[in-house]
Amino acid sequence: MSGMLVYVLPGTLETREADLDTLWEAGATGLEERAGMLRAYFDTPADLTLDGEWTDEPDQDWQADWKKGLTPVTAGRFTITPSWLADEVPPSQIPLLIDPGMAFGTGHHATTRLAVEALGQLDLAGRRVLDVGSGSGVLALAAALGGAERVLGLDIDPVTLPAAIENAQLNGLKAFPGTPARFETLGGSLSFAVGSLDPDDLDDTGEPEYDVLVANLFAELHDLLAGAYRAVLRPDSPLILTGILQDRLPLVRAALARESFTQVSETLDGEWVLITARSS
Repeated sequence: MSGMLVYVLPGTLETREADLDTLWEAGATGLEERAGMLRAYFDTPADLTLDGEWTDEPDQDWQADWKKGLTPVTAGRFTITPSWLADEVPPSQIPLLIDPGMAFGTGHHATTRLAVEALGQLDLAGRRVLDVGSGSGVLALAAALGGAERVLGLDIDPVTLPAAIENAQLNGLKAFPGTPARFETLGGSLSFAVGSLDPDDLDDTGEPEYDVLVANLFAELHDLLAGAYRAVLRPDSPLILTGILQDRLPLVRAALARESFTQVSETLDGEWVLITARSS
């Protein structure tokens, strides 16, 4: 092949979310949605078993074309935008700068936007927020920029940590001396760490210590972790869960009922659902 290598699959970033890691790990240099198709760009051919087809296209600056298609997205009192469009954020909005990068999108996905909106509806001043499965740190950053006193972004995958640190820097946060994954915020601090909800990863004191928990994970993980969510949340504290496909909603409802969460409500956006609840 010569020119530009593109692996084209039916679907979008949302509908093919489960395949994105496979494409990045195979060496994709970027992903783009166009006309209902997902396009993965490669420098060299890769051995892929997905239902796509290779095309050999004339060389072009696809990254420049991709950037032209990105626009700021309003998510409640936040505006999620790539850094080169920061000047387009209205003065009344809180800018949340997220540049697209390897293995991570722009934060424009419906699940992310729903969770950012839900965080923006809370008074976070003086609160401790836990972002479970923080990935590139979008939700943890929203909590920190929204005034939370202490925020921890926790993810089991170490590949997420450099992206989260980069995004914190992109939003103007300054790291504490000698601790590159801990940042000063107007409310207090924001930290990123590799770990799980295991007490050892949370420096557990034996008592619930978080005032808000947000998690953008698959429904099956919410089901598995519901008890751990309850254990780390203080009584009558908000729980925000997203990443839930509508047909998996009953699984998460049952998990929250099992763990005695109350005031359960749901917000739908296409095939995706956000659930908010309160710990008992």
